[in-house]
Amino acid sequence: MTESKSELGDDAIRSGRWQFPTIVTAAFVVAALQLGQEVFLPLAIAMLITFALSPLVSKLRNRGVPMVATVLSVVTVTFMVIGLFVMIVASQLGQLATSLPIFQSNIVMKLDTLKDTGSETGLTSHVVRFVSAINEEISKASKVGSSPQDQAEEESAMKVEVVEPVSALQTLEDVVVPIVSPIAMAGLVIVVVIFMLLEREDLRDRFIRLVGSHDLHRTTEVLEEAGSRVANYLLMQLLINFLYAIPIGIGLYFIGVPNAPLWGLLTLVLRFVPYIGSVLAAAFPLFLAFAVAPGWSLVLWTGALFALVELISSNVVEPWLYGSRTGVSPLAIIVSAIVWTWIWGPLGLVMSTPLTVCLVVLGRHVPQFEVFDILFGDEPVLSPHSRLYQRLLAGDPFESTFRAQEALEDTYIADYYQDIGIPALLLAENDHLRGVMSLAQQEKVAASAIRLVADLQPVVVEEIKELREMKSPEGDAEAGRPGAALVGEGFRVVTLGGSSKLDDVAAAMLAQSMAADGADAIAMNYQDLAPTRFSTLSTVDADCIILNFLDPSPSRASLLHIRRLKRAMPNLRVGVVIWKMPAEVSASAPIGASIGTVTDAKIAEASEIGADFVTTELDATMLKAFSKEPARQLNETLRKPARPVARNRLKAV
Repeated sequence: MTESKSELGDDAIRSGRWQFPTIVTAAFVVAALQLGQEVFLPLAIAMLITFALSPLVSKLRNRGVPMVATVLSVVTVTFMVIGLFVMIVASQLGQLATSLPIFQSNIVMKLDTLKDTGSETGLTSHVVRFVSAINEEISKASKVGSSPQDQAEEESAMKVEVVEPVSALQTLEDVVVPIVSPIAMAGLVIVVVIFMLLEREDLRDRFIRLVGSHDLHRTTEVLEEAGSRVANYLLMQLLINFLYAIPIGIGLYFIGVPNAPLWGLLTLVLRFVPYIGSVLAAAFPLFLAFAVAPGWSLVLWTGALFALVELISSNVVEPWLYGSRTGVSPLAIIVSAIVWTWIWGPLGLVMSTPLTVCLVVLGRHVPQFEVFDILFGDEPVLSPHSRLYQRLLAGDPFESTFRAQEALEDTYIADYYQDIGIPALLLAENDHLRGVMSLAQQEKVAASAIRLVADLQPVVVEEIKELREMKSPEGDAEAGRPGAALVGEGFRVVTLGGSSKLDDVAAAMLAQSMAADGADAIAMNYQDLAPTRFSTLSTVDADCIILNFLDPSPSRASLLHIRRLKRAMPNLRVGVVIWKMPAEVSASAPIGASIGTVTDAKIAEASEIGADFVTTELDATMLKAFSKEPARQLNETLRKPARPVARNRLKAV
């Protein structure tokens, strides 16, 4: 036990040593991404565009089109579409800017109405102040387009300010840099996309050599899954956004909201923002509808349009078009959106989901980046039996029962106990043997597990009813239940805990599994094996008694109960099950794989003492219990020689 605690402490120290450099590295990477935004942002945009265009380039290449011609044509068409999109948005914004002063009278009228109907401290007052602030900004912007006489009057009323002279070079920099910077960034992205597409194979080989050429299978999986997931996400999301934006633009045009093409195009882009994209896309048309007309009908029609399109898109279009998940949990999408927005601003918000998908895929296949899959992935990080043990350890049978009932919709209760229930108890026994579980914790786990078994009793009734209705001599082969519909019908079985309360839970699970197969099975406690209560046990009417041990090496004193039972009831079959973690569960369990293997010596010892059968798994135990074989007679010659009548000390006297 001392060695186990020492090993546990070493694991904790190693874990702490691992966490510190990981946190430092993550902080360094985030700082580098933020400080090097001008370098990393174009590369990230180019990488995502390359992922999206790669399937189209591959299809054209498969049809015999030369590589250079394929890449240049695809990139040219793509960026022409993007350029046309930007031009339309810019022109629509210009038209909207010139029309804003016209809407001021409607805004003032509605503000007066809201002030008259709303309270000073309620939600209405906050809305009024918000819209008033926007109205003031519109007023400031409208002064630019006012008449020369009005501008002269404004200038005469303005205060005189001292302006320091600015050099011509500074003036040129202030004018040219804001114009040239986005153009240069767009050109850089185009060039990078072209070269990434032209040298895809070479970049792939270099990535394989960098990440792990010794494991080509895993590295190839990373590339294939990352490329397919990101490309599918981008293309499907783009298609969904088109199907969302087109009815929005057309609907706003017929409703009468100005600059309907602008709002349709902005909806197309803003829908890439996870969860809140639709809200952001609806906010601008709703405000404009509020400003355009004196009444409220335009606002209501606009809100109804967005609500209808969102309802159809979320419940019909998206489930139909999305063939696969992104692999990222919903909470991780929100958190990643916040982080990438903090690092790279609005562009980071739009690109947050595909970038996080890349990190999750990398963490799923490369051990060094496993933290991304654990934090952001949508698959459970705990195996079912580990999660059950964690809930039992926390004393929460309600969630355990809920998850068990969910799993039992697709499986039998015996299979659930074999793959999840018993392995969870084995983890608890392992902690007990290592000395990390106190007696109070053991009792809490046992009590929660017994409550779980009691809550699942209605499932047993349902399974018996279902199996009786089958009336099939072949049984349910697909579910792995061979034989008659109720293979345990007519058998009377008693299951006993071997030496602890956890063993009692295993006995209860075994009894319930047998009852679900038609047997008359009852579970009793290990305390019933005590000499003061053994007389009650010896009068039990049963065909078979089964002792349950979670300890892989039960003591000889515990195994000697076999001989006591055989002496009290010579015609009773006595079996022993020394529970073992199923191999398929150990192989697929990310955490809590196994507590060790059962030694052949203990199996041989139980058989030598007189057990009719010794098993290690649930199905084998049930098959042995549901048998008409006669009871094995106790071999008394295997006992130790009888003690002498008088002790040697008395003889000497």
